[in-house]
Amino acid sequence: MTRKLGRGAVALVTALTIAAPAALIPAPASAYVFNDVRIEGAQRVEPATVLSYANIARGQDVSAGELNAALQRLQNSGLFETVEVEPRGGVLVIRVSEYPTINQISFEGNRRIKDEQLAQVVQSQSRRVYEPSQALSDAQNIANAYAAEGRMAARVDPKIIRRSDNRIDLVFEIREGDLTEIERISFTGNRAFSDRRLRDVLATKQAGLLRRIIRADTFAPERIQVDQQMLTDFYRSRGYADFQVQAVAPEIARERDAFYITFNIQEGPRYRFAQVNTVSEIPGVDASAFAAQNRVNQGDVYNPAAIDNTIRRMETVAIQQGLDFVNIEPRVTRNPQNQTLDLTFALTRGPRVFVERIDIEGNTTTQDQVIRRQFTTVEGDPFNPRAIRNTAERIRALGYFSDAQVNSRQGSSDQQVIVDVNVEEQPTGSLSFGASYGVASGVGLNVALNETNFLGRGQTLGISIATADGDQQSSINFAEPFFLGRDLRFGFNTYYNVTENLNSDYNTRSVGLRPSIEFPISDNGRLELRYRISKETLSNLDEDSSRILRAEEGQRVTSSLGYSYRWDTRITGLDPLTNYKLNFSQDFAGLGGDVKAVTTTVLAGVESNAWREEITLRGEFEAGSIHGYDDYSPWILDRFRGGSKIRGFEPNGIGPRDLGAENEDGLGGNYFWAARAEAQFPVGLPEEYGITGGLFADVGSIWGLDDTRGSGGHTVDDGMKVRASVGASIFWTTPIGPLRFNFSHAVKKEDYDEEQNFDLTISTRF
Repeated sequence: MTRKLGRGAVALVTALTIAAPAALIPAPASAYVFNDVRIEGAQRVEPATVLSYANIARGQDVSAGELNAALQRLQNSGLFETVEVEPRGGVLVIRVSEYPTINQISFEGNRRIKDEQLAQVVQSQSRRVYEPSQALSDAQNIANAYAAEGRMAARVDPKIIRRSDNRIDLVFEIREGDLTEIERISFTGNRAFSDRRLRDVLATKQAGLLRRIIRADTFAPERIQVDQQMLTDFYRSRGYADFQVQAVAPEIARERDAFYITFNIQEGPRYRFAQVNTVSEIPGVDASAFAAQNRVNQGDVYNPAAIDNTIRRMETVAIQQGLDFVNIEPRVTRNPQNQTLDLTFALTRGPRVFVERIDIEGNTTTQDQVIRRQFTTVEGDPFNPRAIRNTAERIRALGYFSDAQVNSRQGSSDQQVIVDVNVEEQPTGSLSFGASYGVASGVGLNVALNETNFLGRGQTLGISIATADGDQQSSINFAEPFFLGRDLRFGFNTYYNVTENLNSDYNTRSVGLRPSIEFPISDNGRLELRYRISKETLSNLDEDSSRILRAEEGQRVTSSLGYSYRWDTRITGLDPLTNYKLNFSQDFAGLGGDVKAVTTTVLAGVESNAWREEITLRGEFEAGSIHGYDDYSPWILDRFRGGSKIRGFEPNGIGPRDLGAENEDGLGGNYFWAARAEAQFPVGLPEEYGITGGLFADVGSIWGLDDTRGSGGHTVDDGMKVRASVGASIFWTTPIGPLRFNFSHAVKKEDYDEEQNFDLTISTRF
């Protein structure tokens, strides 16, 4: 008896067999016995392969259920588009139709992601056998690529176009859809800070006016964990030691075109430090030297960074005293009743573990020594987990790597560890073209080439050229941050600048060379030593210029030694709410050359956040003087000429002025001082727009000349005349750079001063 299972019958029998083969396919009265198996339709697949999947034995009884099982195995092999099994007496005919070969793969409907990028995420390949399951998987991979771009509503359908010779074209039809933006980020449980303030902390942003440009407003699941850590760091650095992110609930709209994210947080009380002690649990080790390094004071708001800084300082004392395997253990006791913390720094003996080896992998360009010098530990030193964690942060801060992981594992014994450094390099060079605008200088163009990891040595090299109306500047900069194998920053700068009638009736040209060395002298302080040699030229003065300037026309060579001391609390970042800075510098000209003068400047500033940190207050005081010696009188290119020291006035618009000259030239002064205060605050617009407002007030003066004999017998008034201005600012943080619009009004000035009521600074790259 011959039974033939056609395409439709085979499919039906197969489906029934899957559900209940024993119940739905009755066994024949006598089983099949096949003396031969004939295979039809196989072209690329070997007959032996077909037989291995069918697994039908010759000369033995074969039931209908076994035939159905053979059919299932052949269909599930993924090698054939259709399969038929036909018994013909003692011969079993297996007729197969192989899947076609892919002729080419193409993409239709894609505009946001290029074909070359999509080709990298699909596994199907030309001249390979078409597999429907793989095509579906490729479609999902393409959809995932669009989801990573913020287009969660993207749809991808694989289609086939039949060609001759059992070939097909595989086409992925793509409907990209709109961006799936974050329409709202909200918080529950926050009392100390507003939603607006907390949204500023997050890396994820709400959709705003620039949603087509800004990509931070698209949903990225991997950013949620980062956001949680940023919120935790924000709260705990402000005294909320018990802060927790209890849950994060991202919800997608039904149309899949928007996300709504809610952070459920628990702030807890705000703690201050009460009792702060240092104890030693190591015999023979006195705690007094360690206690002297404590930087946590009673009454201070709890801040983990202050504890960490104290531990780091105490560990340094242990090293200086030759004490190994000393742990500084901070023990915190909470007092919820009065919201205080008792803190004890306990000196304990740690396990005797040494660093056996430091292995570095993944750096194809960056030299090993650039990474190794970030370690304060070398092979053979006692193992300090804190030092390793700090090293990992320093390596990431270099900016040379897209990812940097530093981990430790057991070495050749229990007393040794191996430190593994795995990095993934990223481009460190940039070529930028830009445009700038200033009210005084007009529109300008600039080009800059920068490399922050030159030849993989961690060196910085920069070349820049900028031109504007009446102003051309060019420079070459080089810096070696680890000169002579120490924390010495060697810098080298050469420049060539030209101005032509820039807010003046004369031209200047300056060319110079400036090498420098900078090194730390305290946790927050650094000292720079420098030398400068330059040649300045004052030219193109006409007969209407001041007699004083005409007498100074010509060129002079300056050879000077100088230093700058910079103290900045942002280096250690102990107080997240208030930062202080102080810069003091002096330059001594006269080591050869024509100029013999001492120039001194000082700048002190403070920045603090107020009103739940939504208002930023800034204050600065700046002053300077230049004194000539050996009968040398500072000339116009030595003296202070204003610049942006007092807003509301043009560069060179205040200070001594020769009113007897027809040009009424600004002469600059030997002395200046300026005090500036401003407040920056939200203006009610959504924070994702990046627009805030500000108010400012400036006051100061420029005065003092060695020669006050002006033109036409007039005497130049070089007294300290106070100027003052007030104004408002609009700050706009955009993807093309920060913009600041200043609208100012001079409230105290001299009749001859030159005002500037509006100023705009813009920097754009393309």
